[in-house]
Amino acid sequence: MDATAGLGGHTAEIARRLTTGVVIANDRDPESLAMARQHTSQWAEKIRYHCGTFSDLPQALAGSGLGSVNGLVADLGVSRYQLTTPERGFSLQSEGPLDMRMDSTTGMTAADLVNQTAEKALADLIYQYGEERRARKIARAIVRARPIRSTLHLADVVERAVPRTGRLHPATKTFMALRIAVNDEQRELDWLLEIGPELVATGGRMVVISFMSLEDRKVKERFRSLAREGRAVILTKHPVQPSEQETRGNPASRSAKLRALEMK
Repeated sequence: MDATAGLGGHTAEIARRLTTGVVIANDRDPESLAMARQHTSQWAEKIRYHCGTFSDLPQALAGSGLGSVNGLVADLGVSRYQLTTPERGFSLQSEGPLDMRMDSTTGMTAADLVNQTAEKALADLIYQYGEERRARKIARAIVRARPIRSTLHLADVVERAVPRTGRLHPATKTFMALRIAVNDEQRELDWLLEIGPELVATGGRMVVISFMSLEDRKVKERFRSLAREGRAVILTKHPVQPSEQETRGNPASRSAKLRALEMK
């Protein structure tokens, strides 16, 4: 099971290597999943596609007529398509609507969040999910600048409040925090870590790739808990990280951390 099919990169590699069985390709973004279908059409007979969140994974499994899987992979990074499509509202470098929903057919947008949330609650959100130390100053600036109209408007408001001090744009962590909140990513990750091991057969493996310390801590703690309970063996004493060569060819992989375990 590829729990985060995105544009189909991992799904295609898994399907290409299968000699028996199938891979379930799941993604919560209908647009991404449609493109994954196109990109993996060569192996379509080995793939079962499912649109849903992590909390929907049992239904994805049941819908494929399977009781368990031998492997489950989840890549928690935002897909390239989402980041590079201005209309989706994820990028702080392109003008677009302040949306950020992974499933653009349902739920509140980032515009709803920044324009309707109380200042203290907004500051708490940016601090907790973005690990942004300057959250109070940023929230104050956002509230004063309301209504926030677009991605570039928000990025400009944040940059004026907390000028650039390093390589990262000052609004990077704020955008990340809003995206996490809009898509309820932390609760969905909790679902994945709770449900995922239940879906993997004895001797099967679960692999999670995270990009933020907030996520990696949860994965590490859950894997350790499963190992203490005698339910799994951790295969990665330390997280696997990309080599210098890989980060040169794929800068987006720079902060990736891969953890794996085998169910007993």
